Amino acid sequence: MKLIKINSIIFSCVTFYFSPLFAGENKIGVIISLTGPQAYYGKETKNGLELALAEYNSKNPQTKFKFVYEDSQSSPSEAAKSANKLLTSDKVPVIIGDLVSSNTIAAGSIAEKAKVPLVSPASTNDSVTKDKKYIYRTCFTDSFQGLVMANFAVQQLKTKTAVILQDIDSDYSIGLSNNFSKKFVEDGGKVLKVIKYSQKDTSFTPQLGEIRKLKPEVIFIPGFHQQVGVILREAKELNINTKFLGGDGWDTKELRTIANGAEQGGYISTHYSPDMPSQKLQEFIKNYKDKFKVEPSSFSALGYDTAKIVFSAFKSSSPNTSEEINSYLSNLKNFSGVTGTISMDKNHNALKSAVILELTQTGYKYVTNINPVKNN
Repeated sequence: MKLIKINSIIFSCVTFYFSPLFAGENKIGVIISLTGPQAYYGKETKNGLELALAEYNSKNPQTKFKFVYEDSQSSPSEAAKSANKLLTSDKVPVIIGDLVSSNTIAAGSIAEKAKVPLVSPASTNDSVTKDKKYIYRTCFTDSFQGLVMANFAVQQLKTKTAVILQDIDSDYSIGLSNNFSKKFVEDGGKVLKVIKYSQKDTSFTPQLGEIRKLKPEVIFIPGFHQQVGVILREAKELNINTKFLGGDGWDTKELRTIANGAEQGGYISTHYSPDMPSQKLQEFIKNYKDKFKVEPSSFSALGYDTAKIVFSAFKSSSPNTSEEINSYLSNLKNFSGVTGTISMDKNHNALKSAVILELTQTGYKYVTNINPVKNN
């Protein structure tokens, strides 16, 4: 009888001593491309996530978070498998990811059916969150990004004719193409032609030859850096001297390596600039450089902001249900992030500004911020 009592006391003491560890670790699922052609975006985003995690856990030892990573391998089907695994095996109450719209749409359909919130840091295609109760994004949409670049082309660059080079394998590229085209025409411009290419293409001289005959004042390429870099380089070799515009898919160091200088003079819309006068942003850049020894990309900043938002959705009490997290996300207002102030509209899209950058010989030159029209 005494032995039972002593063991009981010892067990109680051990449980009390370790209870913060058992009660305080919250699992968050993460689906990003760590391999395949989209791995750059995934690795940059992971750095931002890890910085946010380290900062939070160091300040909140009683309520630590843990990321459970799944590699979508740059594939919609693998993204869906990753979502299934996180929901059924790991039983996470919320998922961060994916980054590319096609992957997020696939993973999001699984999360939506399971009634578990999924938050994408970088998927801009409008259909990602359309008619969804549990799917969110912390970036702007293609409809806004397309509006921004079309307006910039007409109002700032004073161009009247455009050709669009569209990646037929990408929901991101198709959505951004359509939105740019619509706004460019509304603003008085003329889209001479939408010319298509595939991610499997290794040379784009047939498409560029057609563009040279059309002689547009601006060429809009809403694609990813692997193909865009080659397109820009080949366009320079063909002496196509016109303005090139793109979206956030251009925002990588690899594009500059592939394009070999041909990117200079182009303009892109993206999510942040290190030149933005924000103390919070400058602190993030310093901490990021201290940890990773390089400057953060926009995907790193988006990952950081998304992690911070998801952390804030958890209450101090445990466990936290998916419905509680979902309720918080749907009502998010004026969250102060490094990429700007973020509020969720009624369609679960982040209301935030876009940044326009010019690609120069030394890097990116900040041009302006464009604020959204609030429609919620």
